[in-house]
Amino acid sequence: MSYIIFKNVDKYYGDNHVLKGINLSINEGDFVTLLGSSGCGKSTLLRCLAGLEQVTKGNIYLQGEDITNLRPRDRNIGMIFQQYSLFPNMNVYNNVAFGLRMKKVDKDIIHEEVQKALKLVDLQGYEKRYPYQLSGGEQQRVALARSIVTKPKVLLLDEPFNAIDAKLRRALQVRIKEIHKELNMTSIFVTHDQEEAMVMSDIIHVMKNGVIEQSGTPMEIYKHPKGIFTAEFIGSHNLLDKEEFTKLTGEESTASKIVIRPETIEISSEVFPEGDYYTLFGTIIDVSFKGSIIRYMVKVKDIVLKVDVLFDDYKIYDLDQKVYLKLAKNHLIEL
Repeated sequence: MSYIIFKNVDKYYGDNHVLKGINLSINEGDFVTLLGSSGCGKSTLLRCLAGLEQVTKGNIYLQGEDITNLRPRDRNIGMIFQQYSLFPNMNVYNNVAFGLRMKKVDKDIIHEEVQKALKLVDLQGYEKRYPYQLSGGEQQRVALARSIVTKPKVLLLDEPFNAIDAKLRRALQVRIKEIHKELNMTSIFVTHDQEEAMVMSDIIHVMKNGVIEQSGTPMEIYKHPKGIFTAEFIGSHNLLDKEEFTKLTGEESTASKIVIRPETIEISSEVFPEGDYYTLFGTIIDVSFKGSIIRYMVKVKDIVLKVDVLFDDYKIYDLDQKVYLKLAKNHLIEL
């Protein structure tokens, strides 16, 4: 039986239908991401699970128990928000200990559990510091320690990295995933960042306008999107219609749209030998460096294709250079 179940969940704010008949099952121990653009309903779904929003219709189950109408404090669910929501008048130790004190846990056990939690988030020795003495990343780790110290059934993370710089963001992504595995937690993460979702998730649920468009592992969703929205939202892409595909390849497709990932296109200054692929000839009209990746924009028969290749000092193509492109047929995504 699934650990968490959303059954026919609807949520209205007045006339605004935010969640539309959500049916979703989550297995124990999974790191699950709700991925979508702003306003798609992902944070609302998270808040309904936490009990911070009341569902308009439907039910939510946790470990077989209907928790739809339970108070938030009776659900044993931890949550980390975009804002760290630390108590400014309490030091780190007291912020982390707060939930345990509310449960009237023995003082010695509180001390032991707080130390364990601070060790997990690499904040030993920070007990006496106050939030204003901490960096954004340190405050977020205190919020994480405060959430996990009570040993919740589920940990919810609502876009917790939005206010953190890119380098620290990546480090926290790794640490949260490690803690998730160490504690064998069930975690639900909300983000609009598809790269973040791909890095952290066991399962991704792509949301649009209050419904779940597609669910699957990061690899499944990336390689086999079921619709144009998912194909465009997950990863970079070239999107062609039937006419453009025929113009490029000389062959017709039964699909209405064809998606080609930029990294699946090979580029060369020399013609490719014959094989089970399409060979195109075009002109480089733009070159951009994206860290370890070089992106070429190649114009072929008035159609511009993105081509991503790993940086190589010895094989860099120039602006206006004529090149050949190789499109492997098994890499085409037909929609």
